Amino acid sequence: MNEEAKGDTARAGGLNPGDGQRADGPLPLPPRTQLSPNARAWRRFRRNRPALASGLFLAAFVLLVLIWPWFEQPPVARRLPQAMTWSPTTLSGAQFQPPGAGHWFGTDIHGRDLLSRVFSGARVSLLIGVVGATVSLVIGVLWGAIAGYAGGRTDSIMMRAVDVLYSLPNIVFVIVLMATFENSLKNRLTMHGLDVSARLLLLFVGLGAISWLTMARIVRGQVLSLRGRPFVEASRALGASHARILFRHILPNVYGIIITYLALTVPAILLYESFLSYLGLGVEPPHASLGSLIAEGAAQINPIRIYWWMIVFPGFTLASALLALNFLGDGLSDAWDPRMQNE
Repeated sequence: MNEEAKGDTARAGGLNPGDGQRADGPLPLPPRTQLSPNARAWRRFRRNRPALASGLFLAAFVLLVLIWPWFEQPPVARRLPQAMTWSPTTLSGAQFQPPGAGHWFGTDIHGRDLLSRVFSGARVSLLIGVVGATVSLVIGVLWGAIAGYAGGRTDSIMMRAVDVLYSLPNIVFVIVLMATFENSLKNRLTMHGLDVSARLLLLFVGLGAISWLTMARIVRGQVLSLRGRPFVEASRALGASHARILFRHILPNVYGIIITYLALTVPAILLYESFLSYLGLGVEPPHASLGSLIAEGAAQINPIRIYWWMIVFPGFTLASALLALNFLGDGLSDAWDPRMQNE
């Protein structure tokens, strides 16, 4: 086929020869891939370097805290440096030993290794934070979702109850709760042969009970904005029950905000627990939390000697965890921000 015939064939097909374009304009571009809201949120989160680094740091920190007791086992301890194999409850005659090769974080007033006690205390503090945040999640989401979906008088009564609880001082409420029920709960646990700390259980309940109020308000506001949407009306017209509409259609559109606030609830509970432990109302000896370790270190500061390692290492660990949790929460908040959906 000669060049003239090729040109005739191209013109017949609506193409300009040699330029790869239609006679009436450029070729249409393929449609852009539409990302789901979750994929867009994850892409924005990955671009936030402080939040991503904080998430990786927290994952590594939690993993190390969880596996640290495994280092004390004899088969593993023989392959590790001695400084990583101390038990947090082992007493010795090396009181107030500064950081060195045998004890990387030094020792405390009873000669116990501070490194192992910091990781043990971090494990207890994180456990309290996670359990308290879980209690906040369950109560706050259910309370706010029911109030927002029901509306009317039910919504008014439920939210007035939240306002009344907001007026109570949080720390005072937890202190009164522990002072009132600790002895009776301890006697009941002993009577049933349960080796569980009554104070720790009350910390779980008390800190969770004061942290769900804001969660309830946030979820209620989101449910109020969604319950009149067309997809909810369509489900209601098809005969879906109220529970199905709420849990299958409304709440899945809110879980991004729930996860964001949940990430910000954990550091708040950690601060509450640390403050209570600093006052001597937290975890009981021989167990420890980061707050109780900071209190022990502060008690050893005097004009004669300052055992700085006893307060620096627990304080730095707590500050690092809180800072990473806050960066993570801010990153999740930005990732799920509706104003950034087009980025």
